[in-house]
Amino acid sequence: MTTAFSLAPLFRSSVGFDRFNDLFETALRNEPGSSYPPYNVEKHGDDQYRIVVAAAGFQEEDLELQVEKGVLTVSGGKRETKAENVSYLHQGIAQRAFKLSFRLADHIEVKAAGLSNGLLNIDLLRVVPEEAKPKRIAINAGQQPALQH
Repeated sequence: MTTAFSLAPLFRSSVGFDRFNDLFETALRNEPGSSYPPYNVEKHGDDQYRIVVAAAGFQEEDLELQVEKGVLTVSGGKRETKAENVSYLHQGIAQRAFKLSFRLADHIEVKAAGLSNGLLNIDLLRVVPEEAKPKRIAINAGQQPALQH
């Protein structure tokens, strides 16, 4: 049974917020298996963000980052290496393959990524182009704007 519902009535008086609706629908969808590995999303300033993924037991060559159509995908898989003379009495460190996806907002760019102490840090930066920044519009008293048909 799904509990999907439309948020369209909330956006009737909005212009240009189509992707905002998509973000809500994605957040409401319960995707199984999305809790491994654990991760944090941190805000370090007005335009700086960081995603921290717990990647214990993984090395740089086991991890892959990709950005396509506004979606950052982090995937990992342990390469099979058979250590000589090692048998596990208990193996509690999860090293199974994973795939995490993050929908990036407009103008968010991945700036850097690094693996340190079992944590994968992905630095993001919001870079708003000049044409997308708010502009102040002067109001001229007594003049009607010229509309061309």
